Amino acid sequence: MLTAKNITYSVGEKRLLDDVSVEFSTGKLNLIIGPNGAGKSTLVKVLCNQIQPQSGSVYYGDKEVNKISTVDLARFRSVLSQNIELAFPLTVSEVVMMGRYPHFTGKPSEKDRTACEEAMRFFDVFALADRNYMTLSGGEKQRTHFARVAAQIWYPIKESCRYLILDEPLTFLDVHYQFDFMHKIIQLLQSNDMVVIGVVHDLNLAAKFADKIILLHQAKVLSSGTKDQVLTKENIKTAYQLEPVIHRENGAMYLFFE
Repeated sequence: MLTAKNITYSVGEKRLLDDVSVEFSTGKLNLIIGPNGAGKSTLVKVLCNQIQPQSGSVYYGDKEVNKISTVDLARFRSVLSQNIELAFPLTVSEVVMMGRYPHFTGKPSEKDRTACEEAMRFFDVFALADRNYMTLSGGEKQRTHFARVAAQIWYPIKESCRYLILDEPLTFLDVHYQFDFMHKIIQLLQSNDMVVIGVVHDLNLAAKFADKIILLHQAKVLSSGTKDQVLTKENIKTAYQLEPVIHRENGAMYLFFE
C-alpha cells in the first residue's frame, strides 16, 4: 500500500495541495481525476518524492519515503512523467534499458536484457527495438516509455510491493492504444503485488477501468472511492462546472455532456 497523510504543498501564496490524505491499495487500479489546476500532477510528484511537501508524509508500505534512498526507491518504484522527449538519438532498446539502470552497474546482466525484451514485447514495441527513438511518432514514444517503466520493476520482489506511478499516460495514444494500455495494466495487476496509480482526464475511461477513483478539486480531495461513489452528478458539477447525463447498463457507467 502507498499512503499519503495530510499533504500540504504551496508555491508562494498559492496552495496546490491542501491537507490531502489518500491510500492506494495493492492489486487495484487507482486513478486520479480532476480539472486542470486541481493538484493532480503535484500530488504525483509528492508521491514520487520529486518535491517535498510543507507538511504531511508519504509511506511506501510502513516506510516513510524520506527514509528510503533514491537508489533503493528506484528499484521498486517506477514513474512515467508527462515529459517523454529525449535529447539524444538513442534506440528504442536503449531507452527501455534505462529502466534497468537502478539494478546494475557497468553492464546489464542477462536478467536485465530479458526484462527489457519481455517489456517491449508486452507493450508492442519489440519490432521497433533498433529504431532511433527520435524518429518515432508520439504514440510509439509513449509505448516505448511504458516498456521502460515496466522493465524497471519487471520482476516481483520478495515480501515487498512494486509501485507504478503514471502521470497522464494516455496523452499521445489513439483510442485503440488507450484501451489496449488499460487492459495491459490490468494484466500487470494480476500479480497482486503491485500498486498502480495513474492520472487520467477521460472520465469514461476512469469509470470503466478504475477500482478506486480520487477526485481532486481546488487542491483538496473532493471524493474518493468507487465510480458510483465518486462520479455523481453533484461531484462532477462541482469539479468541472458541467452537469453530466449518467447512463448505467449491465454494471457499466457512461457519462455524456451536452
